[in-house]
Amino acid sequence: MSYILQIETATTVCSVALAKDGGVVGFKQLDERNIHAEIITLFIKELVTAAGISFDDLDAIAVSCGPGSYTGLRIGVSTAKGLCFALDKPLIAVETLTAMAYGIIATGQYNGRLLCPMIDARRMEVYTVLFDQTGNKIEPTSAKIIDENSFYERLQTNKILFFGDGSHKCIDVLGIYPNAEFLPGFHNSATHLTQIAARKFNKKDFEDVAYFEPYYLKDFIAGKKA
Repeated sequence: MSYILQIETATTVCSVALAKDGGVVGFKQLDERNIHAEIITLFIKELVTAAGISFDDLDAIAVSCGPGSYTGLRIGVSTAKGLCFALDKPLIAVETLTAMAYGIIATGQYNGRLLCPMIDARRMEVYTVLFDQTGNKIEPTSAKIIDENSFYERLQTNKILFFGDGSHKCIDVLGIYPNAEFLPGFHNSATHLTQIAARKFNKKDFEDVAYFEPYYLKDFIAGKKA
């Protein structure tokens, strides 16, 4: 029996899930900007209490490690590392875009489509990657500026499902293609980490807690105050 606490803070969604033997037994999440630091530890405590276990009963901490919001990732990874240090538990990192794809695959509703998760990176730029329907990467993770030529060749012969908070702004430029599909209402969730986290736990594929850092993909640029 293994309990894995799973944390997702890469976007505006603050989400925490508790998985037992590869199945979700509880989760809490809220989609609200700049709320992560305030509620994440509360969510964690409430989940552990509701499950009737102690923090010592946790076997590992899994965290969505990016790319995504710089501040969100810092909060999620710092919380995960703090728990690992305090409890002497292993840390599991799950790439955010990969977790998003597995969240779609788990529904079983979008067979026959390539999967393109997108995280908003401001203006017409997104963090994105392309997966086949089994979850294998067929294009690398990148920060991509979207225009009408993006994914042109793929869209000639493949249906592509675009989803995530970066996909909404791409509808006008990519929606001209008959093979482009968009999924409204998708939210990043800590529940999406479950399958990958369980596999990594069984393989003992853990991170070095002392040196692990989020996968930012781009350097952070602070905005100027008005």
